[in-house]
Amino acid sequence: MAALNLTRSDPSAFILMGIPGLEYAHIWISIPFSMFYIIGLLGNFTLLFVVGKEQTLHKPMYLLLCMLALTDICMPTSVVPKALCIFWFNLKGITVGGCLTQMFFLHTASVMHSGVLVTMAFDRYVAICNPLRYTTILTNARIAKLGLVGLTRAVLFILPLPLLLSRQPFCANRIIPHTYCDHMAVVKMSCGDITINRTYGLVIAFVVNGLDLMLIAMSYGLIARSVLRISSKKTHQKALNTCTAHICVILVSYTPSLFSSLTHRFGQGIAPHVHIILANLYFLLALVFNPIIYGVKTKELRDKVGKYTCRM
Repeated sequence: MAALNLTRSDPSAFILMGIPGLEYAHIWISIPFSMFYIIGLLGNFTLLFVVGKEQTLHKPMYLLLCMLALTDICMPTSVVPKALCIFWFNLKGITVGGCLTQMFFLHTASVMHSGVLVTMAFDRYVAICNPLRYTTILTNARIAKLGLVGLTRAVLFILPLPLLLSRQPFCANRIIPHTYCDHMAVVKMSCGDITINRTYGLVIAFVVNGLDLMLIAMSYGLIARSVLRISSKKTHQKALNTCTAHICVILVSYTPSLFSSLTHRFGQGIAPHVHIILANLYFLLALVFNPIIYGVKTKELRDKVGKYTCRM
């Protein structure tokens, strides 16, 4: 009722409802939600600190890990604080400007995250298929340039989303059944023609996810072909160990994202809270598990983290 009153009294605000159908459990949901967020931040900031302090880790692979950590931090940080305000204090109001800003940073970080995974796949391809030229092909400066290209791509792709929505008239009922301002959820609040908004959002989803997954698959196809030409089982095992961490990160990152995107657009029979939980898992799983995966699978990084842990 308070949310409805706020909507009527402030026509420039949206109302984020959290997880519809599970309002009675918001406090309980917030416990794993906040714990995952804090643990994930701790893990990613630890990774950034260790790589920053250790000169021996100033290599392309670890610079890419830092980029991945930054995107893992940015995505949930644009969502979780507001979600916890909803769960803990019932503060559901958000201005239209705030909503569009949240949407921009969230989706920009998501596209950047996908771009980093593509660059990491290319890094693994060069390391396995052209090991003698690795240090000349992938220098730190080149990795930084690829990161800048990825950021520019993300901004150029995502900027039209809030700009197009800012020109739309919104209906009197501005209640968004979500924990954050997802693009499609906000589009549905419009009373105008949303054909361009829906089409552009769908194109971006398929172009970014589709193109990036195709490039990753191509990299691993070339890796598999190169490895299978070598008869040594030891070489096969070494190549598999080199790629395992990246493959795990891809699965953690893309699986909830694809399920969330597909169920949001085509899963009309699926309960709304399932959409929302899947969408939030996309941010939180990557935040928590990516540093753990690389910490476990990368001995050099694991040893350096252990060194600083023992000092504390």
